[in-house]
Amino acid sequence: MKLYIKLFLVAGVFFFLSGVNVAKAVNTGDVVNFNVDKSFDASSRTQISATLVKVGAKLYFYVEKTWWDSQTYTKQSEILVDLDNLSNEFDNNIYPKLTSTFGPEWNPGIDKDSRITILFDSLNSTEGGYFREADEYEKLQLPSSNEREMLYLSVSNITNNNLRVVLGHEFTHLITFNQKNKIFGVEEDTWLNEARADYSSTILGYDDQYNGSNLQQRVKDFIENPSDSITDWNNTKYDYASVSLFINYIVGHYGINILSDSLKSKSTGIESINGALLYNNANKNFSQVFTDWTVALAVNDCSQKKEYCYLSQNLNSLRVNPTLIFLPLSGSSSLSTTNITKNWSGSWQKIIGGSGNLKLDFSSIAGLNFQVPYVLYDKDNGYSVKFLQLDNNGKGEINLQDFGTNYKSLVIIPSLQSKISGFENSDLIYPYSFVVSIVGKDTDIDKALLIQKLLAQIESLKKQIADILAQRAIATPPTACSQITSNLSFGMYNNDQVRCLQTFLGSQGSGFYLGLVTGYYGPLTQASVTKFQEKYASDILTPAGLKIGNGIVDDRTRAKINQILKAGK
Repeated sequence: MKLYIKLFLVAGVFFFLSGVNVAKAVNTGDVVNFNVDKSFDASSRTQISATLVKVGAKLYFYVEKTWWDSQTYTKQSEILVDLDNLSNEFDNNIYPKLTSTFGPEWNPGIDKDSRITILFDSLNSTEGGYFREADEYEKLQLPSSNEREMLYLSVSNITNNNLRVVLGHEFTHLITFNQKNKIFGVEEDTWLNEARADYSSTILGYDDQYNGSNLQQRVKDFIENPSDSITDWNNTKYDYASVSLFINYIVGHYGINILSDSLKSKSTGIESINGALLYNNANKNFSQVFTDWTVALAVNDCSQKKEYCYLSQNLNSLRVNPTLIFLPLSGSSSLSTTNITKNWSGSWQKIIGGSGNLKLDFSSIAGLNFQVPYVLYDKDNGYSVKFLQLDNNGKGEINLQDFGTNYKSLVIIPSLQSKISGFENSDLIYPYSFVVSIVGKDTDIDKALLIQKLLAQIESLKKQIADILAQRAIATPPTACSQITSNLSFGMYNNDQVRCLQTFLGSQGSGFYLGLVTGYYGPLTQASVTKFQEKYASDILTPAGLKIGNGIVDDRTRAKINQILKAGK
């Protein structure tokens, strides 16, 4: 995790701490006072005292003094052995591999010392570590600076073998500061900065053993919420999961140079990736790669086109389970659905059932850049990938003859790709809709054939359920719902926060939420949130300049929910 600090905000954010000792200790046992970030500190402190417990070839190891002093001599000895192993791992694996891939950190840096300071602090339980850009500036510029090349790690993980993963991640941020901020004077987009840092575990070989790896955890989180935008950064586990799975795809197909060359560029974010793709003769741009990735997550099969699969053995069975849309098996019918999305967010919806000629009318707001690939599955489960062409008004249609006979199912994969920069603030939400209509050929369909179709559909549903259960551990619903701690949106699966939301909505009176507490943020939950937003429009919608709800638990909606929950205690 990287902590961003903008220089023009210094006067309003930081203050001078008189008497702070920032002189560097040179002997083990020396104590130094360090400024820390209170948003990550478990006790919201802005300063702690730490003891220098070990000096390695490339690292200083400081440990929070009160914590270190509370350990027995035997425990301290065990910790020192672990730190010795971590130091060797950094010297012989982390440092040489990451610097050879991405380039060096600022060395000797602001402190004129080639060693990097590691501070073990009592961090919040959700934080493994962080890096502060503030430490790379003089105190005259930023009074809270420790004037060191410095990384902060959670003391609770000091003996955890996975600490090397966190160290590699945070060290990548230190490298990025030098390659972008120092050399080019630019700030990397958060999503890409975190994507490179997260991919460091793969570069370092820590994901080779998949079980228990950082990559495996990212896959689990991604399956819970595959529609999380890769560029809209809210520092949630879903943000890390989506960028991790995207970067694993792009590096697998186009090489690690896409990450390294984009880092060694004065451009940032999507523009830097486009430059690296061009430089490496990829014959693809970012938009095309992202679109291919969304298709790969639907089919993950290399037989038709190599871009439609993951090349990593650890990810070659990963597939997204689309939202299912059922059509009546006989007769004519029409179904309309409206969805919301953000830029660079995947969406997968599968249409099954029906018998006859199918038409799908897609519609978005004119001027938006939607890409809409779709996958057609035939009766033998073979597939073909096609692309819906939209007109200047954002409209397009798909026409399929003999759906239910020639074609078994249709998966549409729309993604909004309008915004290419300016991701510092939360992205806006945009709607799109489609209408699926089918004209049945025979309203007097033979009962035996109808039963056969129903049985086939049941078997298909069983397979869908089995696939979902295979990729998602069933979590135990929370025993209490006292607070919504993160923003929530359509498509989230098996999520305790969604269960909390559903429990809350169910308590808001008749007609608010009549569904089960499942942890799935589906149409019923979305409609209930919309109704809630419109009930409290003056607190939620009016400040945002909106008149109708969007069905998303955003910051204002979450604040109102928590206000009601708190008042009900």
